[in-house]
Amino acid sequence: MGLPAFLAAILALALALALAVPLPLVAATTERVVVDPQSGLAIGGYDPVAYFTDGAARLGKPQFEQRAAGVIWRFQNRGNFAAFAEYPDIYMPRFGGYDPVAVARGVSVPGHPSFWMIVSERLYLFYDAKARAAFAADPGRIIAAANRKWPDVRRSLAP
Repeated sequence: MGLPAFLAAILALALALALAVPLPLVAATTERVVVDPQSGLAIGGYDPVAYFTDGAARLGKPQFEQRAAGVIWRFQNRGNFAAFAEYPDIYMPRFGGYDPVAVARGVSVPGHPSFWMIVSERLYLFYDAKARAAFAADPGRIIAAANRKWPDVRRSLAP
């Protein structure tokens, strides 16, 4: 095998391995709503209404999808689909699903759908349990700081 064929084989193997290894749930930090880069779904395909109705993070189903805020959202059932269609601003996570603790520091860090909290009838997603605990200790202060910083953080994200 010549050098060009050997390099092509190595490149093919590296590409195959890269595609076979699942990536952790992260967002492209160029989005104004946290989007899973592999699926293209808002908040990793989790149903934002289920946090309110079930008190739990639940994956949505492909048959219940709709587009809002430039991204695709999934829902568990027709009722959640309809509720979101009527009131998307109520059910979308605050700060586009970015961690409010990070937003309060002026940075965009994607929240994870498994770390969440509802405060004043709004959904917040957090990077991890530590960020959620920091938020829970003083949500009013962090929300106020995040509200002040969000316009600048949002401008740093792509339209």
